[in-house]
Amino acid sequence: MRVVFGVLGPVMAWDADADADADADETAGIKAEVRGRRLALKGPRHRSVLARLIIARGRVVPVRRLVEDLWPDPPGDAAGSVRTFVAALRRTLEPDRAPRTPARLLVTEGPGYALRAAAHEVDAWQFEQAVTATTALPPKDAASRLEEALGRWRGPAYAEFADQSWARAESRRLAELRLHAVELHAEALLALGHAERVAADLRTHTAEHPGREHAWRLLALALYRAGRQGDALAVLRQARTVLAEELGIDPGPGLRGLETDILHQAGRTGPASGTGGSTGQVWERVAASYDRTVATGARARLESTVGLLRGLAVAGGGGGLPAALEHRVSAITAAEELGDAELTARVIGDYDVPAIWTRPDDPEQAAQVVRAAERTLAALPAEGHEDARARLLATIALESRGTAGPRGRQTARQAEQLARGLGDPALLAFTLNAAFMQCFHRAGLAPRRDGIGTELVDVSARHGLATFEILGHLVRLQARSALGDFPSADRHAAAADRLADRHERPLVAVFTRGYAALRLDATGRAPAPEVEAAYRDAAALLDGCGMPGLARGLPPLALLCLRLRHGLPLGFEETVDWGPYAPWVRPLVLIGQARRAEAAEALRETPDPPRDLLQEALWCLTARAALTLGDRDGMRRAHTALTPAAGELAGAGSGLLTLGPVSEHLTALATALGQA
Repeated sequence: MRVVFGVLGPVMAWDADADADADADETAGIKAEVRGRRLALKGPRHRSVLARLIIARGRVVPVRRLVEDLWPDPPGDAAGSVRTFVAALRRTLEPDRAPRTPARLLVTEGPGYALRAAAHEVDAWQFEQAVTATTALPPKDAASRLEEALGRWRGPAYAEFADQSWARAESRRLAELRLHAVELHAEALLALGHAERVAADLRTHTAEHPGREHAWRLLALALYRAGRQGDALAVLRQARTVLAEELGIDPGPGLRGLETDILHQAGRTGPASGTGGSTGQVWERVAASYDRTVATGARARLESTVGLLRGLAVAGGGGGLPAALEHRVSAITAAEELGDAELTARVIGDYDVPAIWTRPDDPEQAAQVVRAAERTLAALPAEGHEDARARLLATIALESRGTAGPRGRQTARQAEQLARGLGDPALLAFTLNAAFMQCFHRAGLAPRRDGIGTELVDVSARHGLATFEILGHLVRLQARSALGDFPSADRHAAAADRLADRHERPLVAVFTRGYAALRLDATGRAPAPEVEAAYRDAAALLDGCGMPGLARGLPPLALLCLRLRHGLPLGFEETVDWGPYAPWVRPLVLIGQARRAEAAEALRETPDPPRDLLQEALWCLTARAALTLGDRDGMRRAHTALTPAAGELAGAGSGLLTLGPVSEHLTALATALGQA
């Protein structure tokens, strides 16, 4: 057993050897992922003892000092309690150690204890080594090493103890080192020509850490090299204001020199190609841009806000996502009111939050975003701005998910084509998400979505894009479930959970817990009552998850599918909220109530299902109702729609429910239609 420790976030420990072989194919390429089984460290006192020993870096910490650090007012037998905590930690960290043999890892020495961990067994120490080593590496290697190092962070260092007097200095030192690493990473990416990516990354960085003068300089330089001189000068002016108001200092020579160079189009700043023009013309454009928006701080506030909203949506749990969506529309409206298409494009496109469910949480809000993106796309200059154009196109495709018409697929294709030409991994991941959302124009496309998920995992793992890597695993979980390949789906569920735990993405559990119930259902390894209980447990996570597009109507739909497959009475109350699935459920519910005439009328009014993750399942509901009622038109419609999905499990592409093999439904339809 090899134990590794994590303090770049909540204090944790893992058995790095556990299940390593079984997970190797899924974790290969996950640069900073801790592999293995997480160890139970018991209560906060146990973890605080461990954290205190890690901070000591192998030095002995006397029991007396541990008592002082752990308790403001120590109890009478505090020293005995410390020894109890140490004994429990030893049992966890060295479970195979024979009784009365010396500990190897958490050792007793003199008046106290020490932790004898190697440098590669503590994530903070690995991080320090990696950051130091990059100073001697070429830019490409440095960027890769720093991405991996930064990917080790799961939250504030020593998160639960960061305010304790014994941890405060070390936590702050590591936080400062992380900020330095972010800026070193930006320098390496700039050297490789990735100016647009650096600009996007540093917007949030400078908003969260406005006192870091070097970060402001890098942001302005990235904007200038991307051909955005006006934005670069605006950032420098914003930096001047922030430094004066918050720190009471003037910009240093680095910021002042960069401003002079930009105004004079100096070559050493490395402008992007195609940004020519005389100094006077450049200055006129810069002055106009500055006077229009930045003098009031509107531009900087809006762009900073979008970065914060993105973070809130990704990591904020149930309350964060709806709040982010609400404020996003407000930010877009404010940007449009400023009359600056380039600013509006960034405000819309920088909100690249991964999406896995094909129903929007607020269709009207999504339509507003689409309309704003279309207006902004039309207002952008015909030449240049390819990154902004790709992001707008991807946004249109994402927010148009589940709707009819060719525009969504068209914009998804255009966005992906632009992204591949630009060579920006983060942009490519965003456009692949859009491509996934537009891969439902007919039934039976799980293999194509599996290919998208494969590329998402590969690109994201290689470039440290954790949220899109999680998305890729969830896409593959869904696709492999649709194809009945549950061993592969299991591996992707496990990989998504590991990444979610490490990067604090609580919403991932909604999908992986739901998948566990689906797997139990589809594999027939448990009786129907046990499967129903599993579905109900999974549904509990939907309460307050902040995703009404997913949550509304899904729990009863999963139970309906289960009962239909097992020939059980439906038994639903009249008050059940079927949400958006009501048109396809209603005929079957009426049949179960012996109201066949009403059921036949409801079936005739049933529309084609939306083009989303549940279209095969909803078509199968239509097929069942049509077969029961002898509605040949309904049978023919269902048979035609389902034929391309003959090799899939109906509904399992959602990763959350199933109506069994589509082939069985097709056989029943063909027999009834006389086609068998």
